[in-house]
Amino acid sequence: MSDRPAKTRPLFSWLWRSYLARHWRWLLVAVALMAIEGGSLGLFAASMEPMFDDVFIAKDTAALWVVGLTIMAVFIARAITSVGQKIILTRINQHSAADMRQDLMEHIMRLDGGFHQANPPGYLIERVQGDVTAINQVWKGIITGLGRDLVSVVVLFGVALSIDWRWTLIALIGVPVIIAPSLLIQGYVRRRAAQSREIAGRMSTRLDEVFHGINPIKLNALESYQSQRYAALTEERVSAEVRTATGQAAIPGLIDIMTGIGFLAVMLYGGGEIIAGSKSVGEFMAFFTSMSLTFEPLRRLGNISGLWQSAAASIERMKAILDAQPTLSSPAKALPAPTGAPEIVLEDVHLSYADLPVLRGASFTAKAGETTALVGASGAGKSTVFNLLTRLIDPSDGKVTIGGVAPRDMALSDLRGLFSTVTQDALLFDESIRDNVLLGQENVSDAQLQAALDAAHVSDFLPRLSDGIDTGAGPRGSALSGGQRQRVAIARALLRDTPILLLDEATSALDTKSEATVQSALDRLSKGRTTLVIAHRLSTIQSADKIVVMDQGRVVDEGTHDALLERGGLYADLYALQFKDSGETT
Repeated sequence: MSDRPAKTRPLFSWLWRSYLARHWRWLLVAVALMAIEGGSLGLFAASMEPMFDDVFIAKDTAALWVVGLTIMAVFIARAITSVGQKIILTRINQHSAADMRQDLMEHIMRLDGGFHQANPPGYLIERVQGDVTAINQVWKGIITGLGRDLVSVVVLFGVALSIDWRWTLIALIGVPVIIAPSLLIQGYVRRRAAQSREIAGRMSTRLDEVFHGINPIKLNALESYQSQRYAALTEERVSAEVRTATGQAAIPGLIDIMTGIGFLAVMLYGGGEIIAGSKSVGEFMAFFTSMSLTFEPLRRLGNISGLWQSAAASIERMKAILDAQPTLSSPAKALPAPTGAPEIVLEDVHLSYADLPVLRGASFTAKAGETTALVGASGAGKSTVFNLLTRLIDPSDGKVTIGGVAPRDMALSDLRGLFSTVTQDALLFDESIRDNVLLGQENVSDAQLQAALDAAHVSDFLPRLSDGIDTGAGPRGSALSGGQRQRVAIARALLRDTPILLLDEATSALDTKSEATVQSALDRLSKGRTTLVIAHRLSTIQSADKIVVMDQGRVVDEGTHDALLERGGLYADLYALQFKDSGETT
């Protein structure tokens, strides 16, 4: 606990350097307006003395106009400066929040798969949304506190000191009472705020899992179960937020106690001087007004301390994410990526996830421009081969080359620009079909787009949709059938026109009619490309140029479909097991 408040200065320094310093000119303008707004309270308090002594007691008419116009000018100045600084700070606040969210999103997307396995989507969404909101709410309050409230406190104390320095010291008699408790409360608020933000991340994760798994939840009648789990998190969040708010409210509360003690002491001491005639009523009212106005900005400054401790937890998490660096990055001197359909070679490749071996000396060659299928039981290492080629992970030993160049020797953008991928769960975004096919490509002509739609058989179902190609695909493509999603993904791959095609169970979830249509589109897509296919349904890869049989991370056999069946072995066993009940033959 003792080292937590000590981190406050470095955290705000990082926030300033990273996001606020770029707006320093506008911040200066806002702070200047705040200073005028805050300083005007001093002029208002000082006006109390002539108002009571010269106007009310001496009945000076000229002083009435001077004091009245002065007070009116004070409030007009406060109105103008208040509106101006709020507009400026809101503008800076929104721009800095946008910058933070953009930086976080871009950085998170570049981090390795291990990071995303350890941090679920809901947690990351809360970091990008909730934490940034918490941070921006607080720094705006800090700037306002420094620019307006601190100036108000200094000016008002100056007015009070100019009237009577003894009264001022007496009014502050309660200050020692709040110092130690305030320090303890700050540490408490920091811990409770961190707990609250952590629970918020777990709540976002729960919502993400529930909404993405809504169909299994309905089919298994898990609505009540999931609702109870979320309710438990909600109760935890409520408890943590209440404790945080209690700590935040305690600091201004201590200032109120100090204020009460101070005013009692001033009344007892100063009241006697007024009764004795050594001080005027106007002096006391000016002092009373200045000290009354002082304690309100003091309360706001005290509240900022609690709010900062709450935001500091969010800043620490945000900074930790931005400080995390991907272990897989482009080399300093990248080799050019191969052109044309390249040959792919694995030589004695080993790979482990943590302590679990996944590849154990796998070796095979996928010839340029041919289709190579990878078959084997689940866990044999087929998908890991795809991850190695696209460099989502590096091998622990052995050699992988694409057109004679190792993936780690190419720039990541060049490497991944070699591949088009079609998987069982085609990734579609909640955008139009057109946007899902183009994926940001702007140099695609209408003729090229139509050719891709025709080749992928997307054109077959577009007339049945309400808005044709501009129909929304729905969240994760939910507005389309499985076969339609696959065909959109194939059209996308055709437009990418890359030399290597990776097909991962691309037809396994489809019915017979859809499978035939999609398989026809895939056959067109594979022409002239080096194609690697993962398939459990062996009927889809019988025409492959080569079939590589994998078992427990090793290549145990390879050859054509007919050759593998003829010599028996694991492939023949898999084939017999898959087709013994269907009556299919070679």
